[in-house]
Amino acid sequence: MSFSLRWLRLRAVWILAVPFLVLARPTPELLMAGGVLAAAGLALRAWAAGHIRKDRELSVGGPYAHTRNPLYVGSFLIGVGVVVAGGRWWFVALFALVFIFLYGRTIRGEASLLEELFGEEYRRYARHVPLVVPRLGAWRPDGATAAKFDLRRWRQNREYEALAGTLAGFAVLTAKMLWM
Repeated sequence: MSFSLRWLRLRAVWILAVPFLVLARPTPELLMAGGVLAAAGLALRAWAAGHIRKDRELSVGGPYAHTRNPLYVGSFLIGVGVVVAGGRWWFVALFALVFIFLYGRTIRGEASLLEELFGEEYRRYARHVPLVVPRLGAWRPDGATAAKFDLRRWRQNREYEALAGTLAGFAVLTAKMLWM
């Protein structure tokens, strides 16, 4: 993935944040609905961050037994939750388009990198576990046991930043609702 695409992917939320917050019209019902979606995304990201050891081993346990990209699925749910809470439906469509464009390219690039790093192990995993939309039953390689969540990995992967950012977004939307 090129540096400029990575830079844009990691900062696109901030580029869109100001117009979104200016135009947002949150209500208690929208904050609740968006909060449920964002909480599901945060839970999925936390679960994934507690299992992944980036570039050191192929993560196939926990949420990785259902989808190859649980961190991105979680990010999508968080983003949709925030824009739903903002009450501007065209922002939901805009967010989805930007996300699909930026993360679609990222996911394809990472799949190629994982295939380079892990070869046949990754190809076998990719044959059984969908790229994005989760499978219902967990896939486990022959003889593997269920992976355990590791809170140290969650901290090492700095997943608390997603939680803090999401809480800040909802705090701003709540303040806007109360004072506007």
